[in-house]
Amino acid sequence: MEHTGLNQTDDGETVLLCYPHLQGSCPRLNRLPVVQLTMYFFISTMILMTVCGNLLVIISISHFRQLHGPTNFIILSLALADCCLGCFVMPFTMVKNVEGCWYFGQFFCQFHSSLDMMLCAVSILHLCLISVDRYFAICEPLQYRTKITTFKVIILVVIVWLYSFAFSFGLMFSGANSVGFEEFILLNSCAGSCLLLFNTEWGIIAPLVSFFIPGGVMSCLYIKIFHVARKHAKVMSDRVATVTCSDLKNQASEQRERKAAKTLAVVMGGFLLCWMSFFLILVIDPFINFTTPVEVFDTFFWIGYFNSTCNPIIYAFFYPHFRKAFKIILSKTCGIKMAKNIVLSL
Repeated sequence: MEHTGLNQTDDGETVLLCYPHLQGSCPRLNRLPVVQLTMYFFISTMILMTVCGNLLVIISISHFRQLHGPTNFIILSLALADCCLGCFVMPFTMVKNVEGCWYFGQFFCQFHSSLDMMLCAVSILHLCLISVDRYFAICEPLQYRTKITTFKVIILVVIVWLYSFAFSFGLMFSGANSVGFEEFILLNSCAGSCLLLFNTEWGIIAPLVSFFIPGGVMSCLYIKIFHVARKHAKVMSDRVATVTCSDLKNQASEQRERKAAKTLAVVMGGFLLCWMSFFLILVIDPFINFTTPVEVFDTFFWIGYFNSTCNPIIYAFFYPHFRKAFKIILSKTCGIKMAKNIVLSL
């Protein structure tokens, strides 16, 4: 008898299965084909925008010497994390959410969950580094060049990646996140499932370490930055009557730093807004016996992922240097394609 992927329940209702040839298979989501195609189209577009947008940031900073600097090297690493998320995490999550099945094996389920957690931790810690960088640039400008050097930034970026890797993969592959919930996981797992569960302890520790503490540090630093920037603006307005050439240069430099701080504050604010709901649910879920609907988890996951799509758009909108770099790269790419088409047509 040929397997059709269907199963009959006791009530006579037809159920689609993830693995019809396996006993104990998870049921597939019974969505209309038009709904599935629509979901695939919109999510694929979001993934493509994430990858292409962050590649533009990576190429811009790598190619143009004017963009070489401590802050932009952190942004380069942040864009790399977002690009990796778009390439190696989001496509598999898309299939899982649209089909309602995990087709990629249990080992890759753990690897995927670990990589997802790692890239999220990398992003928030990079934003934390950026806030520290902006703090010294605005609040202690005379010490900025000595305290924040490219070499120090590269060392810190490497530490962030290594720490995030060790924390995320160590937690998931050691099974520490699910200690005490082995029976619950056994009862709720089936062929085609990929459960990401945290017990009460790690449900608090993981979000605290990877999101809430760095987020609190960033918020405090940016409050201090804007307080100092406002004070500088007031001082400059009081001295407007006796402005010298040197003062004008300092004022222009301070304005650039303030604008950069505002831009990066928008990036930080976008990250916190996008991921806040997911991390709150992650903390609450163990206390309500994991009764949060899967659809709610999936929705907050994609809102978080959307932040990686938005970052390059924020840079292009607020940062003139990035906007110019994007235009040059895109115009050159279009020019090369046109030249190739002309050659092929001859």
